[in-house]
Amino acid sequence: MRFRLLGPFAIDTSEGPVVLRRRRERCLLAVLLLHNHVPVPVERLAYLLWDGEPVPTARQQLHSHVSRVRAALGTEAALLSSTGTSYQIDVDDEAIDARRFSGMVAAARALADPAERAERLRAALDLWRGDALDDTVSAWLRPRLVGDLDELRLVVTEEWLACEVAAGRHVEALPELTRLAAAHPTREGLLGLSMRALDGAGRSLEALAVYRRHQQRLAQEFGLDPGPELQRLHLAVLRGQPAPAPAAPAAHPVPAQLPPAVRGFTGRGDALARLDALAAGVTPTSTVICTVAGTAGVGKTTLVVHWAHQIAGRFPDGQLYVNLRGFDRTAPPTDPAEAIRGFLDALDVAPQRVPVGLEAQVALYRSHLAGRRMLLVLDNARDSEQVRPLLPGAGGCVVLVTSRNELSGLHTSEGAEPLLLDLLPHADARWLLAARLGAGRVADESAAVDEIVDACAGLPLALAIVAARAAGRPSLALADVAASLRQVAGRQLDAFTGAERDVDARAVLSWSYAALSPAAARMFRLLGLHPGPDVTAAAAAGLAGVRDASLLELVRANLLTEHAPGRYTFHDLLRAYATEQAEAVDSPEERRAAQRRTLDHYLHTAYAGARLLSPHRETLDLDPTDVRPEPLKDARQSLAWFTAERPVLLAAIDQAARSGFDGHAWQLSWALATFLDRQGLWRDWLRAAQAGLAAAERLTDRPTGRQGAAHSHRLVAHVYLKLDRSDDAQRHAIRALDLYRELGDHGRQAQGHLNLAEIAVHRGQYEDGFRQASQARDLFRAAASPTGEANALNAMGWLHAQLGDHRMALATCRQALTLHQELDNRQGEAETWDSIGFAHHQLHEHEPAIACYQRALALFEDTGDRCFEADTLHHLGDSHLALGDVKAAHDVWRRSLDIFESVEHPDAVEVRAKLAGIAGGVAGG
Repeated sequence: MRFRLLGPFAIDTSEGPVVLRRRRERCLLAVLLLHNHVPVPVERLAYLLWDGEPVPTARQQLHSHVSRVRAALGTEAALLSSTGTSYQIDVDDEAIDARRFSGMVAAARALADPAERAERLRAALDLWRGDALDDTVSAWLRPRLVGDLDELRLVVTEEWLACEVAAGRHVEALPELTRLAAAHPTREGLLGLSMRALDGAGRSLEALAVYRRHQQRLAQEFGLDPGPELQRLHLAVLRGQPAPAPAAPAAHPVPAQLPPAVRGFTGRGDALARLDALAAGVTPTSTVICTVAGTAGVGKTTLVVHWAHQIAGRFPDGQLYVNLRGFDRTAPPTDPAEAIRGFLDALDVAPQRVPVGLEAQVALYRSHLAGRRMLLVLDNARDSEQVRPLLPGAGGCVVLVTSRNELSGLHTSEGAEPLLLDLLPHADARWLLAARLGAGRVADESAAVDEIVDACAGLPLALAIVAARAAGRPSLALADVAASLRQVAGRQLDAFTGAERDVDARAVLSWSYAALSPAAARMFRLLGLHPGPDVTAAAAAGLAGVRDASLLELVRANLLTEHAPGRYTFHDLLRAYATEQAEAVDSPEERRAAQRRTLDHYLHTAYAGARLLSPHRETLDLDPTDVRPEPLKDARQSLAWFTAERPVLLAAIDQAARSGFDGHAWQLSWALATFLDRQGLWRDWLRAAQAGLAAAERLTDRPTGRQGAAHSHRLVAHVYLKLDRSDDAQRHAIRALDLYRELGDHGRQAQGHLNLAEIAVHRGQYEDGFRQASQARDLFRAAASPTGEANALNAMGWLHAQLGDHRMALATCRQALTLHQELDNRQGEAETWDSIGFAHHQLHEHEPAIACYQRALALFEDTGDRCFEADTLHHLGDSHLALGDVKAAHDVWRRSLDIFESVEHPDAVEVRAKLAGIAGGVAGG
């Protein structure tokens, strides 16, 4: 008996076809076949067969459908079995064409010979007789049931067509390429193949038109440019050069984001076996999703992370992890867009390639997961809606979702398998204590251990805390521990109470908390007020206003974890308990003072770091503080601090805005700007700048608030320009300029005109840019700001060069250079040497140009501005090539590309294309 799903549903036997006339019966059997060897719950079947809206009699009708399917199967009816709550079919995978297709594709991809690989791929594609199950699935059901298969078919078709084009069969491949490219206009692989085939067939103008239409669509709908491979191909066709060979697929980065596994893990054998069985069901066309639910502190994350580390080797493309903060009392749940951006960072997607809308971000994220075998851990989810955008769109992955809620929506709509994690059985709880305290100690005081287990009610978090204190006091009798727990029992902590049974966790925590020194107890309480996700010793000292060793005491008590060297965090339940204790013990004034100290610590350290990264940037007037910022010695140390603290600083901005510290919010946003800009973290920058702007606008009844709003509008304008949204950039830049006029701040009005000049340059409006830069120069002079005047003169010189007046560009830039040198502004001097070099290059004075670029490089290396360094190397390569020194051009372009790629700069595309264009010359030399 053969089952055919790749087209109209069909069952073939040696005696002829078996016909199932009812659509729902075909659909039922198709679902079971696609989940071959895996039980499918009745609720899931009903959800799918009735298009997400099962009728009240669905269960009874489903039973009737199963009976008729069994009758149709005849002698093979026993293959379809029931457990009472689910149905399962068990047939040979080779009997199902969809399974056979996946196997043939995997075998073809393993072949080294392209011709043989193309032949095998074509044979696999020949199994398709039309759209999968096209007489069976509704439009609603198709993406849910066979979306993975449809995607794999498209990917394989693209691979086969690539083989055809590579073999020179351009004309033969064009009809299918044209059809597919029209049906899937965002798939750049297909568009590139179409361009190659058209160019190879002598139809270059049509190839260029394909690129132009795609470029316009991306810009209008997503604000993006075509990818680097397509740009490289376009440049070759434009120059009439042979289409370059497709770039070898870059090695995928292999993210390894799992948190450290807990030492001494014990028990949970049934749950681990269940996860092993589920993972065995992963195929190239199917993803396994499992929800692990249970009460707070029951060990969901510990179990999942322990198991994930054990099987990580089976997922060669890596592991992704995110804490969705679904139940954090001190911070909002993680937005799906934020989680996706974090995943795209881990997958090495350049920030400027990430579109703005969630729907487009999800599409990009799923495209990068397609074809990869990955393990995803979505921890602490609040509800199904938070999870759905993070699920892969294709097969080959395992997704583990932990939550205090059961997330039943994922079970029906996404086919997720539920795993309910209960409290530890008595025996497993004893094993946990034995692992932490030693088997001999547990055996010697067996009765006391039983009482401790009962007091902790089998809650792993509570057991771990008790064990930590007892392990730290080897002379303490376990009977005394049990007696202490009896004395504090009976006071429930609501946040620890599960839906099905009460867990007296407050008793355990209060017992451990009461044993702390006063300083450590205060530190524990105040850490509940920290924005998270983790804290250093220096930041904790700022929070508490004292410097002591309390953190180590909290770690020894298992109330805090050093999850990375020098960085501390705690379980969200411990955070809830700490916050509760702070509210009970510390006055509102004391709590607000602690929050202020924390924000002061981050603001004053970030401000000092920003000044080290950019010494000639404008200054802010910060309120004085008693908190000592962290001592940052130089730009390199500042960069390292910003890199480590980025998540905390972003969370601090959000907390400041929520808690009424609006001045801290916009000033922190200002302090982060240089770092986020130079690292290419423009989405984070936009988020921070927008939060800072909203905070500053709440303060506009004060001059400092209006000044903050002006600064923030300017920052938002900067980041919008980086994101190629020049209309938005101009709107905010004009608003900033208006506010500076209202404040009578001539120096910053000048800066506003300089920002508008930059926007004009971005748009290619050089004459308007020159007018803006000239106004900026005049205002800087009136405000007696020689640094600003020098920057404006350099901008004017650059614009003279863009307008073709290269001699005037040299004269103007030399004025700027003199000012910068008098001010010892090494950054400004470096930028101006680059402009002078550019003007010499345009005048075909390439040797002076090279000398200027080299002086700029020495200064940029000194200031640590890698983006400008890469830009100057790019220009230097142009001058070397103009003198005929191909090897020198190659070497500096290679250095430029390394930097551009490291900061994910869009100019990497152009430099990469130039390197490809001279590759033959270098090899020949």
